[in-house]
Amino acid sequence: MAELSVADGSWTFDGETLRIVPGSGKSVHELRKALGELLVPLSAISGMSFEPARKGGNLQLRLRPGADPLTDVVAGRLSGAADPYRLAIPKERTGAAEYLVDEVRTHLTLERVPNGPSESFLLPGPAVPVSASAGDGAVSFDGERVHLDWTVFATSAKESAGPQTFSLADVESVEWAPQSGASYGRLRFRLRGGGPAKSPEDDLCCLSWGVQRYGGLTALVAAAVLARLPRRADQQADERAALPHRPEAPPTGSDDREALLARLAELESQDALIRRLGELGELHRSGVLTDEEFGTAKQVLLRGLRRP
Repeated sequence: MAELSVADGSWTFDGETLRIVPGSGKSVHELRKALGELLVPLSAISGMSFEPARKGGNLQLRLRPGADPLTDVVAGRLSGAADPYRLAIPKERTGAAEYLVDEVRTHLTLERVPNGPSESFLLPGPAVPVSASAGDGAVSFDGERVHLDWTVFATSAKESAGPQTFSLADVESVEWAPQSGASYGRLRFRLRGGGPAKSPEDDLCCLSWGVQRYGGLTALVAAAVLARLPRRADQQADERAALPHRPEAPPTGSDDREALLARLAELESQDALIRRLGELGELHRSGVLTDEEFGTAKQVLLRGLRRP
């Protein structure tokens, strides 16, 4: 068990699941507080890193494409303090952060978790009902219907049309972008058979400005809708096509045979290292090895695993 608790929140990893709990202080972004506790399965994780800084650093979790609806819908544009998969680490806790990174990386290696796209969401997305406000309107989603209400700052087209409600079954896709530079940001729902796209200001299925610079809660609404949309067959085919190509079996000539035998020997060596890591973990959990002894032995083995 690897645990790390700081003012920004706490991350706990038991070898199978990373539990993320946001902090409750004023410095913690509203999106992270509204999202609440996250249980991230190891199978959804692509990697984790610690980024050192002058006064400590940041933990950064990376998820596989297609594993988390929030990660997919924000597409890397949810930055700064709003990112639920980023944890600010004070200087005195950097050692614990590096240990957590080491534990996650070790289990990713032991379990041979792929880093390619996931065929289905491995996280459920934000809970419903969920709602958010922007400059020209407010949006709510109850799991079955999306409802849009306009403010006095909406265009005359939206004001004349009045509030909009549509079923999740009518939604083909959802788009989200935060305020950035001259762009006001948007939360747009594309409906099946909706015809050519209109400008965001006149689109009755779009909040067109005032989407907060760091995302606000509109990203949660977008992710909640995306999580509940059916994954289309053509989309799944595209994701599978993006997976690393598996090479054909090599020819059986003498030179190729020697190369194949060398590769097999390399794989067997790595398998032995992985088995040894598992044995060390059992000794550590049973109390035979201290934390320091386990850490030292594991580093030695991992250097062998990473050796070209």
